[in-house]
Amino acid sequence: MLNFRKIMKRPVELIWFTLFGFVSAQGVVLESDLRINGAKVEQVFEPHRELLQESSAVIYGGSRSIGYAVILSADGYLLTKASEIDGVEDLSVRIGRKKYVPEVISQDTEWDVCLLKIEASDLVMLEWGEEQSVSQGSWVVCNGSTSRSRRRISVGIISAHSRHLPGAVPVVIGVGLAEEEGELKVTSVTEDSGADEAGLEKGDILLECNGVVVESHEFLQDLLRTMQAGDIMKLRYQRGDEEHDTEVKLRGRHFFDQGPVDRNDQMSGRYSIRRDSFPMILQHDIPLSRRSCGGPLLDLDGRCIGMNIARANRAETFAIPVNELRALGEKMISEATGETQSPQ
Repeated sequence: MLNFRKIMKRPVELIWFTLFGFVSAQGVVLESDLRINGAKVEQVFEPHRELLQESSAVIYGGSRSIGYAVILSADGYLLTKASEIDGVEDLSVRIGRKKYVPEVISQDTEWDVCLLKIEASDLVMLEWGEEQSVSQGSWVVCNGSTSRSRRRISVGIISAHSRHLPGAVPVVIGVGLAEEEGELKVTSVTEDSGADEAGLEKGDILLECNGVVVESHEFLQDLLRTMQAGDIMKLRYQRGDEEHDTEVKLRGRHFFDQGPVDRNDQMSGRYSIRRDSFPMILQHDIPLSRRSCGGPLLDLDGRCIGMNIARANRAETFAIPVNELRALGEKMISEATGETQSPQ
């Protein structure tokens, strides 16, 4: 592991001088090389770039990069953003210049993450940071664009305190519903959804979900929040005078819902398909694209303080904070191996 405390002596002062030390007395804007994405600024963060090159993974779909991943263990467990690889064929992973074919182990819909496993050993691990050391205005660094031989970095600051981010339920049956006279009636069925495949039709009345009487739309939403994409929900419904049983495969909401499109969205570029409804997020201002999510977020000492999970708009990127990230990784690896294992 690189010794950042030795390499980046007085990192805050060095960065401050690089970014602001050459502004003229008249307040003229910085030369291009001295701006946040300029060549001289990139030189300051070269140790971070080298660390990300060898200690984080690039995810490919065919020949096209589609995201990054955090290395959770030296023996090849990786965590990436699930909705960006959903349905992608010919997945591969590159760490440094070495290519691997990953196995998709599991996913967690609540956090929109996917656990991958590659056949590897002695992968270089990032050092974990401490959440209490991350404050609003702190400098952060992460993967930017990439080529097969070289990474670039992106730089920004923490722009808001950690918080819960509400939003729509992450998984869906695939129906529109209306409460009428104490009943939950199907008003529409989404094409190619689980409900469509199960044969539900407009006008059907939902009676039970997983053996429990459906009391309201809110009750159904709460039940869906406990389930994952790919789970099977058992439904009892009424059509006319008859009752029927069926099974519906749940899909991620992102598969159908691209989110609101307003003027801000139109100006935001390639924002993430799934960009809300997270238990906890750390917000920063690095202008990533949706294809740059999934990788680690570093502090000035090169420690991992989170995982980029969504590009929300032109000014906001969200990351899973380090405490939640470590707990999530430990849980998913333990479930996959049947053993208690903590990310190293």
